[in-house]
Amino acid sequence: MHELFVALGVLTASIVFVREARRRGALNEQSLATVTGALVGGAIGMRLAGVAESLDLGELWLYGSRSILGGLTGAYVGVLITKKIIKYHGKTGDLFAPAVALGMAVGRIGCHLTEAPGRPTTLPWGIHAPATTPECPACLTGEPMHPSFIYEIVFHLAAFAAIVWASKRLTQPGELFTLYVAAYAAFRFLVEFTRANETVWLDLTRPQWFLLPGLVLLAIRLWYGNRRGYYTPLFARKVQA
Repeated sequence: MHELFVALGVLTASIVFVREARRRGALNEQSLATVTGALVGGAIGMRLAGVAESLDLGELWLYGSRSILGGLTGAYVGVLITKKIIKYHGKTGDLFAPAVALGMAVGRIGCHLTEAPGRPTTLPWGIHAPATTPECPACLTGEPMHPSFIYEIVFHLAAFAAIVWASKRLTQPGELFTLYVAAYAAFRFLVEFTRANETVWLDLTRPQWFLLPGLVLLAIRLWYGNRRGYYTPLFARKVQA
């Protein structure tokens, strides 16, 4: 079930990428090659991200790691390497932004159906999961848990809608992707407090420690973009004729 929705997420992202590239007049062999780079890089990134959690490398490569952060990082590196190889200098981030957002929303459905939902909660929307769910003590005791993957699905759907809206205003190439990555990094860091992931140091999980350096760099990048006026059109009111 998990792998099925991951595949559906990849298919959804690919369709959205092609439609967005066609709308922007950027649908060509080079832009499509970057999709291949993203898929290959994402697959490798997901597997490498599991090395710290698995000593059985054969099983790791066969079944892969379910690390979304590793997959996204690998996909990004894959695109950069592909563009370097084919000597493509066009900006592709704005094509990937809506595609990744909607693809992630679909893929996270599989996570919700098969993985431990989150930490125990007393909130009224806490959910229960089968006792057979792997690595889920709260499932065994029947405690209500945070629907952490539902939180992510809602975030990515909202991000997709925001990207579609912002794409009609932003003119600086690549800024849609920058804003999406920054928003997701901050959201993912916060939502980790509701996830069932093991904490390793200072009550933070491995994904949170992975995100911390990136959050600092993204904050600097957003500050730079704001100083250059890249995001001004998002807050400007349209003048009525």
